[in-house]
Amino acid sequence: MAKLNTNSNVYTIGYAIVMVVIVAFLLAFISQSLKEKQDANVELDYKKQVLNSLDLRDLPDAEKTYAEVVKSEEQIEDGYKIFTCELEGKTKYVLTVKGMGLWGPISGFISLNDDKQTVYGVFFNHEGETAGLGAEIKDSKAWQDKFKGKKISAEGSSDIALGVKKNVENPESEVDAVTGATLTSDGVNLMLKEGLAKYNDFLKK
Repeated sequence: MAKLNTNSNVYTIGYAIVMVVIVAFLLAFISQSLKEKQDANVELDYKKQVLNSLDLRDLPDAEKTYAEVVKSEEQIEDGYKIFTCELEGKTKYVLTVKGMGLWGPISGFISLNDDKQTVYGVFFNHEGETAGLGAEIKDSKAWQDKFKGKKISAEGSSDIALGVKKNVENPESEVDAVTGATLTSDGVNLMLKEGLAKYNDFLKK
């Protein structure tokens, strides 16, 4: 019986192929095993973002609070949903919007009072904005709080007035841009204008 030559190129290549197959199988197995838990974590994070827009943050049991507060969910098209909520005996609506920031997708959750015109709160998220600059749309609660009380549209108009401006012209509907993050702020502004316009029929009811 011929002795296996462990120094040959054939042996080296064969060994490498076997190891790659084994590692790939193990990674696929682990990924599949964790998929259910990963999906549950993604769903929970989404629910937390809805609650964040209602100024319900850092909760000990977000699942329980979500079940208590969110009464219904309606999808008007891919990525755009209306959540009807009840908070302290009052009806609130959370509308989802999506857009593009400087380095990738951004998203927003806009909560409204029952008049469907006054902002109760907001929460923004991103996939890759610059820490300390564009990332402030997510990380700065103080900046998000500036949206509270702003109007979606100007009185007597159906056009979306809520937005982000470097130089605020209409303080009733506009918020100062994030300092040092002009392009990300422009992305948020466009996201609000285009995203909220998709809810015009709902906002008019």
